[in-house]
Amino acid sequence: MKRKLDQDNIPAEVPAAKTTADSGNPAAEEATFDRLGLDSRILQALVKEKFPKPTLVQAKAIPLALEGKDILARAKTGSGKTAAYLLPILQSILKKKSTVSSVKGTSALILVPTRELADQVSKAVTAFSAYCAKDVRSVNLTQKVSDAVQQSLLADSPDIVIATPARASLNLNNSALSLEQLAHLVIDEADLVLSYGYDADLKNISKSIPKGVQTFLMSATLTTEVDDLKGLFCRSPVTLKLEEGESEGDGVSQYVVKCGEDEKFLLAYVIFKLKLIKGKCIIFVGDVDRCYRLKLYLEQFGMKSCILNSELPVNSRIHVVEEFNKNVYDVIIASDEHEVVGEEDDEESTSKKIGSDEQGNAAEGEGHDNETQPAKKKRKAPKRDKEYGVSRGIDFKNVACVLNFDLPTSSKSYTHRIGRTARAGQTGMALSFVVPKELYRKHKPTSIPSTEHDETVLAKIIKHQAKRGKEVKPYHFDMKQVDAFRYRMNDALRAVTGLAIREARTRELRQELLKSEKLRRHFEENPGDLYHLRHDHELRSARIQPHLRHVPEYLIPKEGRKALAGSDGDHLGFVSMRKETDNRIRKARMQNKYRNKGKRGSGGGRKSDPLKSFNAKGKK
Repeated sequence: MKRKLDQDNIPAEVPAAKTTADSGNPAAEEATFDRLGLDSRILQALVKEKFPKPTLVQAKAIPLALEGKDILARAKTGSGKTAAYLLPILQSILKKKSTVSSVKGTSALILVPTRELADQVSKAVTAFSAYCAKDVRSVNLTQKVSDAVQQSLLADSPDIVIATPARASLNLNNSALSLEQLAHLVIDEADLVLSYGYDADLKNISKSIPKGVQTFLMSATLTTEVDDLKGLFCRSPVTLKLEEGESEGDGVSQYVVKCGEDEKFLLAYVIFKLKLIKGKCIIFVGDVDRCYRLKLYLEQFGMKSCILNSELPVNSRIHVVEEFNKNVYDVIIASDEHEVVGEEDDEESTSKKIGSDEQGNAAEGEGHDNETQPAKKKRKAPKRDKEYGVSRGIDFKNVACVLNFDLPTSSKSYTHRIGRTARAGQTGMALSFVVPKELYRKHKPTSIPSTEHDETVLAKIIKHQAKRGKEVKPYHFDMKQVDAFRYRMNDALRAVTGLAIREARTRELRQELLKSEKLRRHFEENPGDLYHLRHDHELRSARIQPHLRHVPEYLIPKEGRKALAGSDGDHLGFVSMRKETDNRIRKARMQNKYRNKGKRGSGGGRKSDPLKSFNAKGKK
């Protein structure tokens, strides 16, 4: 039976206030977007984007936001926080423009810690305002354009400005950005903003924020940094601590393998070459060098992967993530330099150190590479993007496994990393390699300083996960079976020299710069050409050994792949590397092409063997 609707299209017997009930109330599951009082054009866009119903954070935050209240929301990664603040902001802008025709000025400022997240938010704004694009204009200040171009974009007074705090502060200082008409301020991933060194920029921005501005602080965790921002920008915010149930899936299954530094590479070879992992995978490593060492190592065995690090141009990084989400790539090797900052107990002091080092909007990144360089050296450290982040913010879709090739240095970083998988009710697996104290520096060519404290960090991770009701289980590979592959690992590692890694970094950077800068206009006019560009091509800086690409049958145990993974083999499965399909098709084509080669009288191929018919004296 149809229920009577009031003038706001809300069922008369279901008050709108019901959606703001206690955060633990399962009634949120019954909420729908049309009951939240959103504009019909926004609802139409939500249908187009296949948003069936609001998530828990959206069902709780949107009604409060429409009432004009400040919101401090903690919800896990992938819970829909972006839509939770964008939809009420769009609703407010459309409502204002329907009553006042000549409204000009920036209504919303959205601050994010990384360029990748800024691009993601910008695309969400475009998607949600698809049917009201003439009324809502947005600008992403993190795009790599000149200051003059940015000033011209801001001169048109866009309704929504998306920026990192550094970019927003810079444009406020040169008077390009005006916040006189500001009605909404959003700080997304609020707990990361200060730890990325934006404290000075945020204080500068706070001086230009008018009184009475509605503030959204969205975060996956509530930390002391979030409390600082709360005191700086909010006025009596409503705090939402939302923990969505995992009834739709079992969440993340967490496993730990204790092994030596060289055994990390051995297990990576076994896992990916023998296809023991199911689905797409993100491999986290400690620094940029490790990215290329692991990529070159996997290339020895004919396995493709792409790289994501702070040295690559921002356009290339965004394109890599997009192609990964479209299932073009299955394996990403990501360096998480911003997370490699030392012991968890020293996180607060480390964050302050990062902030002081990176003031002045410098674009150079931090990491232990820079810290270990002597001050006397004249050679400049590699230029890295401080507005880069991969373990948080970026929306990786359908990630089945997160492999912590190098364990992070804190339980907080670990939580952020494994949050890339098991999103939106799906299941996922997190597998971490841990180097015991007695095995540290036993294999110097592959050792890095952060592994010295792996066991200490692991204890903190286990304790932290136990508080959340999660268990980190040991995963036992049958090393007797795995050892049969050790000599192949040694062959491959010997080919990946330090010189090969440096050449690979230079070659990759040169290729990506060529794609993103010199051909940018061509790609804008011909987007199809950019789509076909691959980021998982072979670098070929290391000595290639063709015999390593094939796995001899005598190396595989009689019991099959499950024997390698011990009793826990059921938790592992198939990962499509896509190259297998290509090889099968290519092999069939080659067979058809040369099927009749060498037969006399056949239509295709040669009629005789050129080596046998060769005459050095020439034809008589």
